[in-house]
Amino acid sequence: MATETVSPACTGSSLLQPISEIINLPLDQVNFVVCQLCALLTAFCFRVFLHPGRTSPFIRHVVATLLGLYFALFCFGWYALHFLVQSGLTYGIMILTGVEHMHKYCLVVALGYLSFCQITRVYVFDYGMYSADFTGPMMVITQKITSLAFEIHDGMARKEEHLTPGQKILAIRRMPSLLEYFSYNCNFMGILAGPTCSYNDYIAFIEGGPCRHRDLETNRKANWKLKQSEPSPNTVVIRKLATCFFSLMVFLSVCKVFPVERNIDDDFIANTPFYAQAVYLYLSMLTTRPKYYFVWTLADAINNAAGFGFNGYNSDGSPRWDLISNLRILNIEFATSFKVFLDNWNIQTAHWLKRVCYERCPYNPTAATFILSAMWHGAYPGYYLTFLTGIVVTLAARAVRHNVRPYFLGSPAHKLIYDIITWAATQIAICYTVVPFVLLSVGPSIKFYRSWYFSVHIGCVLLAVALPVKPRHLRLKEQQTAHPQASGLRRLEATDSNCNQKAKTT
Repeated sequence: MATETVSPACTGSSLLQPISEIINLPLDQVNFVVCQLCALLTAFCFRVFLHPGRTSPFIRHVVATLLGLYFALFCFGWYALHFLVQSGLTYGIMILTGVEHMHKYCLVVALGYLSFCQITRVYVFDYGMYSADFTGPMMVITQKITSLAFEIHDGMARKEEHLTPGQKILAIRRMPSLLEYFSYNCNFMGILAGPTCSYNDYIAFIEGGPCRHRDLETNRKANWKLKQSEPSPNTVVIRKLATCFFSLMVFLSVCKVFPVERNIDDDFIANTPFYAQAVYLYLSMLTTRPKYYFVWTLADAINNAAGFGFNGYNSDGSPRWDLISNLRILNIEFATSFKVFLDNWNIQTAHWLKRVCYERCPYNPTAATFILSAMWHGAYPGYYLTFLTGIVVTLAARAVRHNVRPYFLGSPAHKLIYDIITWAATQIAICYTVVPFVLLSVGPSIKFYRSWYFSVHIGCVLLAVALPVKPRHLRLKEQQTAHPQASGLRRLEATDSNCNQKAKTT
């Protein structure tokens, strides 16, 4: 595979240029999909021929890292060197600065380097190029670097009693070697599209450790037969590939029918009733989601094919392969609250934001988390408009849930009415919030909000002010005082699925 640069839009290999012209898709996207399909086939071979039962962790680390760097070079050309530079800089910080403050320095350096690359790509080279660019993998690497730094800090610098249950489980007690560090950041299974994962889970996967089967202890009697052999991921991989194919077909066939830009068309705004604008807004934003379903589900399938992602067994004995899954499609499409939507969309990023920012920020953790998310996503102004809007929508949704929802729990019929209303409100609020994320620029985004008279902004601010919600630390304190045991269980359940399973074992 060659790695010549053929155009400013694609810095990777030109080998697949004929295929790109035949199917009329950008070359960088063709390179990305082909590399992911190659990674899928390689993952099966990795699981079969380099199984941890007969291959040393050193060999598995080396192979996973070299394959990942090759795929990155094929897709992005010399820009893939940024992955090594970012990882090398932060590893040096980890070694030289000590565990007391390394997590802060790593966050600043990793996020700063990512932001520098994003700004130069957007404002220096090609504004509006929204395709398979090299900063996409760097976003995942930034998550891994900062997560690792905070987990090392928790394991080597903080006292056990000061850690939350989730932090105790993820804490790292020794500094990773250089090979382990680069393997974690640049392995072929996740270098192009992630998802991010905890360092402990990745090392357990490479070494074949028992942590991958940690939740079997809670159901040992029912599942002792299943533990005798490692479950095969073939069935779940096929199911996820079918989801990828369906998502891709929907995106290619429907996306151009409902372009998002029509929401700011002058004739459309002037001649379309408001209810029709709301329906079109929902449909246009709905058709943008299948491309994310395709990319993230394919990435999940690649990890599963390699044997990574096993999360124990269900109560009926069927294996679960959702340890690092990045989305739950049905929960997204039928979400009845802003929080439920965010909890099921880009799950691993939500977990990263929670571990790095929300749980550790002493003041205004919601606002700080949205701002960090905007900085991590990139330099387009539309990202900041989306996440600033998300702050007020989140506060309003929380106020409605705390003050209104209890009145509808008296009967199933009332609960159904509440769910229908909140589903419609959630979908419109999500679409309204995310439009700038798609339009990218300030002018079109403000034009859209002006066409809606900033109605969602105004309504959310009024709801957040009119409906009181106690601060988070006071709610937790009341829960601990009233129901100390139930409060402990809720804290365990509030962690991600990875932490949850480990906590059950403990």
